[in-house]
Amino acid sequence: MSSGSSATSPSQIPVGVDATRPSIARIYDGFLGGKTNYAVDRAVMDKVSAAVPEAIDIAKGNRRFLNRACRLLSSQTGITQYLDCGSGLPTAENTHEVVQRANPEARVVYVDNDPVVLAHGRALLEDNYLVQMVEADIFSAAAVLENPEVQRHIDFSEPVVLLQVATMHHLEGDAPDLMRQYIDALAPGSYVVLSHFLDPETPELTPVAKRIEDVLVNGSMGAGRFRTRAEIEAMGPGLDFLPPNQQTKTGGLSVCDEWWPDGPRISELSMAAQCVGGWVGKKL
Repeated sequence: MSSGSSATSPSQIPVGVDATRPSIARIYDGFLGGKTNYAVDRAVMDKVSAAVPEAIDIAKGNRRFLNRACRLLSSQTGITQYLDCGSGLPTAENTHEVVQRANPEARVVYVDNDPVVLAHGRALLEDNYLVQMVEADIFSAAAVLENPEVQRHIDFSEPVVLLQVATMHHLEGDAPDLMRQYIDALAPGSYVVLSHFLDPETPELTPVAKRIEDVLVNGSMGAGRFRTRAEIEAMGPGLDFLPPNQQTKTGGLSVCDEWWPDGPRISELSMAAQCVGGWVGKKL
């Protein structure tokens, strides 16, 4: 399904942006209803939606999961510093808006290397001294953790909330090892929030996941891997996962829309919505 956005004129494209290549951040923004995307991004969105018309539910479910996790952690843990990796384009209910609603003194550092994200984020955040936008490659833990701006605003001797939401499925390498490097740098009492494209490993849902993966991985994006529950949970080595709802007593991965929902479900989840999962884990 097309985002319905009009093409951005050349004068509006930030310096350094290649408008001939699709962008993960712009495609995600488009599925959420944003306007900062180009024809090349909308072409990918159209192919994904042609393969799975309900694919938009993945983006929306992922965003709802992020917001609920941030609301929980900001209101109940007392943690005041958040490191949001691969934050994407500013949209409704950004991380800093959610956590600062619960605690106006919460500090948020967004990390991305997409020029569009950086340009729009810095423009949005210029009046909020507690929120920073840092340029770094999130697939290099050292590049993020040793970044002077990150170190200036995040005290790693104190608990941190680390957000890796809809990022690791774009990494072809050893995601558990990368996450271990991040987790090792966190103080005890820190939390990690992670979401990922999910292969539910069922005869009904796996073909849905594979159709979207085929468009993303074998198309112009070249990334967007769907992984199994066990593979995604392996990205939280040593963490104590929170139970994902009132009925489940053991912690672990949940479909994003089923992770502590805000109320009873009165309509069925689409098959696509069941192909993105998330977990929240605590470092003891």
